[in-house]
Amino acid sequence: MSRAISLFSGNANLALGGAIAHQLQTPLGRVKAGRFSDGEIAVEIGENVRGSEVYLIQSTCAPVNDSIMEMLIIADALRRSSAESITAIMPYYGYARQDRKVAGRTPISAKLVADLITTAGIDRVLTVDLHAGQIQGFFNIPVDNLYAMPVLLDEIRALKLDEPVMVSPDAGGVERARAYAKRMNSTLAIIDKRRERANVSEVMHIIGDVKDRDCVLLDDMIDTAGTLTNAARALADAGARRVYAAATHAVLSGPAVHRIVDSPLVQVIVTDSIPLRGEAQVSPKFRQASLAPLLGEAIRRIHNSDSISSLFV
Repeated sequence: MSRAISLFSGNANLALGGAIAHQLQTPLGRVKAGRFSDGEIAVEIGENVRGSEVYLIQSTCAPVNDSIMEMLIIADALRRSSAESITAIMPYYGYARQDRKVAGRTPISAKLVADLITTAGIDRVLTVDLHAGQIQGFFNIPVDNLYAMPVLLDEIRALKLDEPVMVSPDAGGVERARAYAKRMNSTLAIIDKRRERANVSEVMHIIGDVKDRDCVLLDDMIDTAGTLTNAARALADAGARRVYAAATHAVLSGPAVHRIVDSPLVQVIVTDSIPLRGEAQVSPKFRQASLAPLLGEAIRRIHNSDSISSLFV
């Protein structure tokens, strides 16, 4: 007899959790995840999960530390409630940018988070567009790193751009931009920039022809949006007709939203791996595509022991 399937969601992205549950036609499990008066996280699972195959949905986005701790504590509660297996659905993996030592006496925080996830009793991790693919090697449990490309490509095609140019905002994103350009049957351009210090970038020049063309800047995440908006201005100055952007994770910290609103960008397409907040929710410059169909299909295939390799393309 097939094991029962249970879906639970933390508080970081309840809207996506509900959308995945709707996709799978399975209700979200009841879980109380609140706070004690001193700020400690209090969790109580509201239904029987003994022998169940549990999927715990939680993006470890801002407030990052609270989101991570809530996920770990819920996982511990599920394990102690005799869940048969626990798969963490982490559309956004916090601390992913700290995947190596960049100077002496610094941590590798992405590895520490991986150790915490495993220690909490999670058996498998499903995530989307890891900032550094090698983070999969930090785990001794299965990790599936899905790509949001099919979701974002559908949104880009819906714009019906005429002979678009896929643009990488830096040298590190060339492979991503090339993959999009191949599937869009379009040309490629690269922004050559020099980063003077953290979260500050200076655009130098553009490799490729963008004059009188519609350009789409591609990245895995938008944090402070300095790189993105500088690149958009460089493209506009080079004669680009219209400039769009597409990214998986809308971190949008600090002045990011104001920078995008004040930039030449016509529209920024992001996924719901991180919920939009504040001005970003109402600004016409932001367009959000849902990962629920992609993640729902991955959960369905894992549950049925089917291959999910076709979801990696």
